[in-house]
Amino acid sequence: MPPIAVFYDPLFLEHETGEHPENKRRLVVARRTLVDSGLDLEWVTPESAPVSAIARVHDAGYIESVRKLAEGGGGWLDLDTAVSPRSYEAATLAVGAGLMAVDRALETGQKAFMLVRPPGHHACRSRGMGFCLFNNIAVAAAHAFEERGLERVLIVDWDVHHGNGTQSMFYGEPRVLYFSTHEAGHYPGTGMAREIGSGDAAGYTVNVPLQAGEGDGAVLEAFESLLAPLARAFRPQLLLVSAGYDPQSGDPLGDLRFSRASFQWMSARLAQFAEETGAAGPLCFLEGGYVPEMMADSVVATLIGLGGEAPAFEPTVGAAERADVRETLEEVRPYWKAAF
Repeated sequence: MPPIAVFYDPLFLEHETGEHPENKRRLVVARRTLVDSGLDLEWVTPESAPVSAIARVHDAGYIESVRKLAEGGGGWLDLDTAVSPRSYEAATLAVGAGLMAVDRALETGQKAFMLVRPPGHHACRSRGMGFCLFNNIAVAAAHAFEERGLERVLIVDWDVHHGNGTQSMFYGEPRVLYFSTHEAGHYPGTGMAREIGSGDAAGYTVNVPLQAGEGDGAVLEAFESLLAPLARAFRPQLLLVSAGYDPQSGDPLGDLRFSRASFQWMSARLAQFAEETGAAGPLCFLEGGYVPEMMADSVVATLIGLGGEAPAFEPTVGAAERADVRETLEEVRPYWKAAF
């Protein structure tokens, strides 16, 4: 098995956001921590994605507007989402990392971590928001369908914020099973349990909104009671992860209480799902996480888990965690009768 690939380029640091929570120090610290970790990693320099690949999920006019804004010196897409002179280049490079990772995973079985910015899971078809310009993970999934001929992709999103952009792009697409744990009622206000997909894809969007203060018990319950049977029934060919580190206890942009060990356990469990179902991946795309040192340590834990080393993980699952997962289960069970 090849070493885990980490996609990185110094250009990502030139997406300038100043003192914004999503700033270049996140990657500086994470890269240094990974280099010092002693893990067997392959550092890969990505290539920029062509506009044609990005346009599979984004409107051409929106893509062009981001390019022009950057070329004109930068500005803001909304109150939270900055564009600097080199942001367009960084964003197309971040997308390109995912395309390369998908190809490598399908050809060699290599797992990967996209140490990239700007992040992506809030970016919608014609609108950037929530610190995101282009939806890196959605473009990767579309590439898997259009260029590699895949028919089933599982996207797991464990960021504290719901990935509204990713959900919206695949809400009517039964080739994607989208599974998200996130803080209930938090930005951007989407991701309720009743949001389950539409048409032939009803039941293929699975949202598990968690109450503030919930942590590792919710992780265990959501994965074992809900995601595990769904993954076995869906049998993905590729497993992609929106890896946000803002649900970790102590992050200023969320009120969940995930531990460092939970990220190692989740990635190890996903690697096990991939092995059981014959899927390529997991391929992890960096999303949130706003305490750089804490985020970096949890990225290391994620890579250890991807390598197959699961931590001791036996958190207490309380009534609140069971109730949250049960609410989602009742919404999607009618569409997955063979799974439960």
